[in-house]
Amino acid sequence: MEQDLSQYTNEDLLIKYKRTKDIRIKHELVMRYINMVRNISLQMRDVYLSFAQVEDIVNEGVLTIMNGIEKFDPELNVKFETYISKRIRGMVIDMARKQDWIPRSVRKNAKIMDNAVVDLCNRLGRFPTPKETADYMDVSMEKYQETLGKTNVYSIISLDMVLEAGSDDKKSMQLPSMNEHDQPENHYLQKEFKEILVSAINDLKENEQKVISLYYMDELNMREIAQIMKVSEPRISQIHSNALQKLRLNLTNFINEK
Repeated sequence: MEQDLSQYTNEDLLIKYKRTKDIRIKHELVMRYINMVRNISLQMRDVYLSFAQVEDIVNEGVLTIMNGIEKFDPELNVKFETYISKRIRGMVIDMARKQDWIPRSVRKNAKIMDNAVVDLCNRLGRFPTPKETADYMDVSMEKYQETLGKTNVYSIISLDMVLEAGSDDKKSMQLPSMNEHDQPENHYLQKEFKEILVSAINDLKENEQKVISLYYMDELNMREIAQIMKVSEPRISQIHSNALQKLRLNLTNFINEK
């Protein structure tokens, strides 16, 4: 007689699967997390719509869950939901990177804007306002916001790459390689990186902090955030882009100094 799996929590099933490798348990876990895949797929649709459909991402997400179940260690002090959400988001970003679909003009404009912001930061001793950056670039605010909007997806991918470089589960990116001799140093660097990230987020404006929290923590899409904050979706996209630019520059500066 087959065992009724519905009585078990997700955590219990994960532990049980690690012990038994019962394929029925794995299937049950995948079905329980399929809605998470769909939600993330819808939230990140701006990243992949030029080269993939939602169902393509869902299918890849299911494979990611199956792989994640095998690799997840229940002994670690991390919830599986957090672990698998990060892996699914990373899968979408990796697909976008492999496509290399971002136009050169967008990359070029993003670099120009970053250089302008860095120069103004050095001159002003603070992060410049959008108006100050637009004036520095000798473009109208309308043109500046248009350019910022077009670099939004590029900013998401770039920030993800920076966060990946400082992630705890990476042993070698731009941070020094981890081995038995330099573990204390790397532990300190990871701790310092997290402190820089927290500080960078705290330095954001209140509306920028809220958008970042709703997008990355609550995993809402731009339309849902716009409804919550009672502003237009393009305005949310602008706030998001501004916040990402600030975070990316702060974190990149930290990594480049190491």
